[in-house]
Amino acid sequence: MKGLGELERTVMEVLWAREDAGGGAATARDVSRALAGDRDLAHTTVMTVLDRLAKKDFLQRERDGRAWRYRPVASRERYVTELMLGALDETGDRGAALVHFVRSVSEDEAAVIAKALGELTSVKERPA
Repeated sequence: MKGLGELERTVMEVLWAREDAGGGAATARDVSRALAGDRDLAHTTVMTVLDRLAKKDFLQRERDGRAWRYRPVASRERYVTELMLGALDETGDRGAALVHFVRSVSEDEAAVIAKALGELTSVKERPA
């Protein structure tokens, strides 16, 4: 999966937060308003970033009158997962990288990983 620049990431965060809150697709105006308190961006800049993200397949868009409505193609978690898998592909030893990663997480995060591995193992051990 392609990476995001700083402004693209900021725009995606607005859209992911909107999705998380059940807000659905957003117009460029909606995104501009959401960013108004944090960043002084021209509305045309937001429109350009949204268009670029749609062309990169991070967003799907649909017409709503004269405006476009944008929605993330994948969740924030899915995006981060793709980044992590891409990083693992960059190492010569995935196992060593995974071990180093697991040793660097908190106890709570390690418990989440252990639970997920336990669930994965129990699914694979079930008879067909």
